[in-house]
Amino acid sequence: MSGPDSQHGFSWYDVLGVLPGASAEKIQRTYDAKMRLLRPELISGAPSNVVRAASRAQAILDTARRVLGDPVSRERYDQQMGFRRSGQGLARAADFPSDPGWGPSDFSYAGGRDVMELVGGLMALTDWLAPHPRPPGRVPVPDVRGLFHAVGLEVAGRLGIRVRAVRLTEHPMAVDGLIVDQSPLPPATIRRTRPLTVQVWHPPVRSAGRGR
Repeated sequence: MSGPDSQHGFSWYDVLGVLPGASAEKIQRTYDAKMRLLRPELISGAPSNVVRAASRAQAILDTARRVLGDPVSRERYDQQMGFRRSGQGLARAADFPSDPGWGPSDFSYAGGRDVMELVGGLMALTDWLAPHPRPPGRVPVPDVRGLFHAVGLEVAGRLGIRVRAVRLTEHPMAVDGLIVDQSPLPPATIRRTRPLTVQVWHPPVRSAGRGR
């Protein structure tokens, strides 16, 4: 999933796993598919770190859907990100702003103080993924908790960080997992030779049966 904003920031398109040229219908379908993996009956009985990560994921997905689901909001966001629409599709503008529009107001409606605290670290991805002088061989650790595994891999990959996944579910559903914890934690820096270890939770197969 390599998007046109891969050098200068992390976008709401990345959160949903779609390209900036995706149709409104595809954005909605992708949002619905990810939210189905966070249904209460699948989360019920899960450890507290899973519940926290699921709440965070819901807030992030809801905001992505709110920004990209409304044509006016999406057009404004695309302009802010440096995307321009033409007869040939999406193209990169000459200069990209480093701020993709992540801010406290984006999350204020989505769950109150607890959710805002949970997603606060994720907002720092904007700065982490923008070009900055850094000590040779070291990069800042992104906060990928609350992201789906595929999205977390994309974030880490852009920084040149290898990811080592630890699966938490013994009998998982064959779906993308949710990152619920990581080591090291931000604001640490990490050498590119050292992997970022993430704990990935999947809904168990038996829960899927109960949810039908």
